[in-house]
Amino acid sequence: MISSFLQYEFLQNAFFTALLIGFIAPLLGTFVVVRRLSLIADALSHVTLSGIAFGLMLDKKLGGFALTPFYTGMGFSVLGSIFIEQLRRVYKAYQELAIPIILSGGVGLSVIFISLADGFNTDLFNYLFGSVTAVSRQDLWTILVVALVVTSLVFLFYKELFMLSFDEEHAVVSGIHAKRIHFLFIILTALVIAASIRIVGVLLVSALMTLPVAASIRLARGFKQTIAFSILFGEASVLIGLVAGYFFEIPPGGTIVVTAILILIITLGFKKLQQRSHFKKVMS
Repeated sequence: MISSFLQYEFLQNAFFTALLIGFIAPLLGTFVVVRRLSLIADALSHVTLSGIAFGLMLDKKLGGFALTPFYTGMGFSVLGSIFIEQLRRVYKAYQELAIPIILSGGVGLSVIFISLADGFNTDLFNYLFGSVTAVSRQDLWTILVVALVVTSLVFLFYKELFMLSFDEEHAVVSGIHAKRIHFLFIILTALVIAASIRIVGVLLVSALMTLPVAASIRLARGFKQTIAFSILFGEASVLIGLVAGYFFEIPPGGTIVVTAILILIITLGFKKLQQRSHFKKVMS
C-alpha cells in the first residue's frame, strides 16, 4: 500500500482527509455527547444527504452544474443546523423535538431528489458509504479549511462550550451569550458532518462522532483527557479502517465504524478487568 500511496493521488487525498476527519469529528463529538445531542449527527447527516441528492439532481437535469454534490450537501447541512436551533427556541419545553422534525424533513427531501435524479447511481452510493477514490484534491483543501476553522473556534471558545455543556444556567449568569455559542456550535457540527461524509458516508458519519467518545468516557479521568482519548481512538479508527477498506476493496465507512466498535469493546473489557482487580485488592 505504501508504494500505491506514493504513486496515486487519490490515496494521498483519502489518507490526509482521514487524518483530518479522525481529529475534528471526535473533538466536536465530545461536546455533542456531553450535551446529550448524539442524535443531532443523524439528523444533520440525513439533511446532508438531501443536499447531495439535490446536487446530483441539478447535475443530471442541467448538466455541468457549478457546485458539486459535496458542496450542496454542506450547504443543506448548515441550513438544517440553523433550522434545528430555531426549532429548539420555539419548543423550549420540548427541545428534543427539533431533531426528529429535521431528520424527517431530510429523509423526505432525499427521497424526492433521488427520484428526480433518476434513482441511485455510483456517485450516490459513494456518498452513502464513503469511498477512497471519491476524495478529490479540491475536497481535501475544503476539509482542511473546515478542520482549521473548527479547531480554532473550539480552542477560542473552549471555556464557553465547556460551561454550557455542563451547567448552562451558571454559564448564562456568568455573562456568556448562550444563544450565540449554541448557534456557533451547531454550525460547526454541521460542517464536521458534511466534511466527514466523503470518507465515512452519510449513513455512518454519526458513529465517528460518538463511538470514540463512548470508548474514551470509560477510561478518561477528566474532560480534557476525554477529548484526547477520543481523538486518539478516532484517528486509530479511520486509519485502520481506511487500510482495511483498501485491502478488502470495500467502502471505508463500514471498516472504520467496525474498528471503532472493536476499540469500544476493548475499552469496556479493559475497564471491567480493572474494576475486578480493584475489587480483589479491596477484599484482600
